[in-house]
Order: sequence, then C-alpha cells, then structure tokens
Amino acid sequence: MKEITTVEQFNETIGKDRPVIVKFYATWCPDCTRMNMFIDPIVEKYSQYEWYQINRDNFPDIADQYQVLGIPSLLIFKNGEKLAHLHSANAKTPEDVTNFLEAQTV
Repeated sequence: MKEITTVEQFNETIGKDRPVIVKFYATWCPDCTRMNMFIDPIVEKYSQYEWYQINRDNFPDIADQYQVLGIPSLLIFKNGEKLAHLHSANAKTPEDVTNFLEAQTV
C-alpha cells in the first residue's frame, strides 16, 4: 500500500477516475496491526483498486471530513467522491474486508 503523506497527495489520490481504496490507520492501533497481518493477499486479489493508506493521527481534519470515527477504516473513492466506507467495527477479519469488497459495484 502506498503511504499518503500530504493533503495534496490525498486530494490527488481520491480524485482519480478509477476507484481507489484508502485505509485510515494509526501506529498505536491494535486492530490496524491485525489488519496488516491479513491484508496483503486481499490487496493482490482486488487489484482493480489502487490501495493507499493514511495515518489518521497525522490528518485529523481529513478523517473528520470523511466520518472516519474508528480505525482501521477502508474508504473507496472515485473522482473525489466517497463511494463506500468499511467502518472499523466491521473490519476485524479477512472475511469482513472481502465481503465488503465483494458488495461493491465499482
């Protein structure tokens, strides 16, 4: 996953005309660490998306703007619009993430 390090990079990333997934995380988050242990095969399987991650603690205004209240959260964007949001409570297992991605029609 590519790391987003600036607001400009975030805006450029979500503005793409193909769907992108942005994972919001924090370094202190145990659920984020758990997701990191199972996410790589999912990223490979769903390669129709470009995958990015952003540290929620470094960009609280962006997290607030997109209602990221828990982490990890996966958000799908296209052309600057948020299309889908997998909230942290529903992102605990590989099956949770896979079911979310299978339900998308982008």
